[in-house]
Amino acid sequence: MGRTRSALLEGAQRAVEKYGVRRTSMGEIATVAGIAKGTLYNHFRTKDDVWAALVQHEVTSLADECVLVVQSEGLAAALERAADRLSAHPGLRRIASEEPAVLARLVVVGEGAGWDAARLGVADVVGLEPDDASVATVLRWLVSFVGAPGRSGEAAAGARLLAASLAATGSSESERSTA
Repeated sequence: MGRTRSALLEGAQRAVEKYGVRRTSMGEIATVAGIAKGTLYNHFRTKDDVWAALVQHEVTSLADECVLVVQSEGLAAALERAADRLSAHPGLRRIASEEPAVLARLVVVGEGAGWDAARLGVADVVGLEPDDASVATVLRWLVSFVGAPGRSGEAAAGARLLAASLAATGSSESERSTA
């Protein structure tokens, strides 16, 4: 990803943390990113395009991190890391506390580039195909941590249980390879 696009997505993330989704304008994203507003429009036509790219970027980054955790610490640790990150994510916490309608759209597993990235990321972490039922189960479990501050303490036990369940059913190549 180019430096300008990365700066814009970082600016969008910080703007959400500061203003929330609804109150963040394209101008504020550009200002927080330290980029000219015209440059922002060269990369994204609308605020919805910025949000879609931000979600996709955040999901992909988290999945990449969790793949590395699977390799070194196992699937349960990777699932716990993902749940902790989602529970503590500053932008999601802001949305959860101030914009419940936005949060409701984020926690309903659906279609689109962000959900496609989430399915691919979970599939990479657990070692399955994106359309496998176990991927959907893990995705729903992770979504339960979105915008739920303070739930990270629950992640460890749930992650171990979910990883053991995947291993017991033979659903996870990742868990078998690290066991």
